[in-house]
Amino acid sequence: MMLRPATAADFGFIRGLTSDPAYAPFVGDTDEAGLARWVADPTVQMLIWGDRAGFAVFRQIGDPSGAVELFRLALARVNGGGGAAFVQALTDHAFERIGAARVWLDASGENLRAHRVYVAAGYQVEGRLRSQWFRPVLGRNVDLVMYGMLRDEWQALKGR
Repeated sequence: MMLRPATAADFGFIRGLTSDPAYAPFVGDTDEAGLARWVADPTVQMLIWGDRAGFAVFRQIGDPSGAVELFRLALARVNGGGGAAFVQALTDHAFERIGAARVWLDASGENLRAHRVYVAAGYQVEGRLRSQWFRPVLGRNVDLVMYGMLRDEWQALKGR
């Protein structure tokens, strides 16, 4: 599946995922005004995967360090088996299209599915921020686990 830039026509789809109770413990929500700011911001790419199979947001594009944050991602089908292909498409996009030197992301310490997908994709655990992120649906803080991948690690995985 291909990745394409999100438009205002996708905001309902994105908000539908970020407000889905299955994602509420793991993914933050942003209102339409915030989504519109991201679409207009040259340091951000908000992408749609396939025919609205998922969405993701990259931030820090153009940072002098070459680090790009994979800030938010969600699939339309939870437990649908598409996580590995989605993360691979996003990782390839970051290195091939954005020109990242490093891609990093974080995940709730309780999102075990995400941890398995990120590690299988080649991301390295870089740290854990304990009790960092308040999740209203849970009524408590959760840990954030930090992941990263360097360009040379990605190239090695791609056999380059």
